[in-house]
Amino acid sequence: MHIGILGTLAVSVNGVSITPTAPKARQVLALLAVHADQVVPVDALIEELWDAGPPRSARTTVQTYVLQLRELITTALESSAEGQAATAKDVLMTLPGGYLLHSGDGTSDIRDFERLSEAGYRAMEAGDFAEAARYLREALALWSGPALVDVQAGRQLETEIKRLEETRLCALDQRIEAELRLGQHRSLLAELTVLIRRYPTHETLCGQYMLALHRSGRRGEALDAYQRLRNTLVRSKGLEPSAWLRKLQRSILSAGENGNQAMPAEERKAVRLSTAC
Repeated sequence: MHIGILGTLAVSVNGVSITPTAPKARQVLALLAVHADQVVPVDALIEELWDAGPPRSARTTVQTYVLQLRELITTALESSAEGQAATAKDVLMTLPGGYLLHSGDGTSDIRDFERLSEAGYRAMEAGDFAEAARYLREALALWSGPALVDVQAGRQLETEIKRLEETRLCALDQRIEAELRLGQHRSLLAELTVLIRRYPTHETLCGQYMLALHRSGRRGEALDAYQRLRNTLVRSKGLEPSAWLRKLQRSILSAGENGNQAMPAEERKAVRLSTAC
């Protein structure tokens, strides 16, 4: 089995897609796929499909969607040239309280992303920034768009999608930090310009953008970036920037006043701490 979540939903058995086209059946498969090899309670599936207003036939309807998925799985299993001992019920299992999608020895882009990200974080902790950047780039390359972008998401999936987006942003923060530590500030500017427009209140990305601009001799633009973020935070949330970002701004100001582009060690440490996930 292959499970693809980080973009469009793509689940296949023996290379044959078992992803249904019907919206609610897709929701059921998506929730099972996100929690592959774990029991998904029937109540969670009902909440996903109907939120707080399920019909009286909700449990029966969920069973119908499971049967539809098993039909697709059966077709995929039968397509194999080799004899298959497994049945659809072995792949999509009924267990006390719910259902479990058994991935076996298959692949999952979520698991690959988590494995590569963890390797990148370990390399960061060890001070091997080149390896960290490599692992984290590989992890982020698994994303082809927002998670489950083609699935109508209910409450359960919305929570999972937000969680996955946070893990992606964490990996992105750490990859950029690694590349900044490698002196790649100029090559990061175009990407960071796009990112701060996409995430206008994300302080870590703003700090990294400010640092990249400052190191590229663009001190005024770095200070402008800070002011834009501050204005946005005050206007939208009634908040001032975090202490570490204010410290970074003061450091850039003082470096310019002293005619020095270097970042004091204390301020570099503040930026590194801000990117810890």
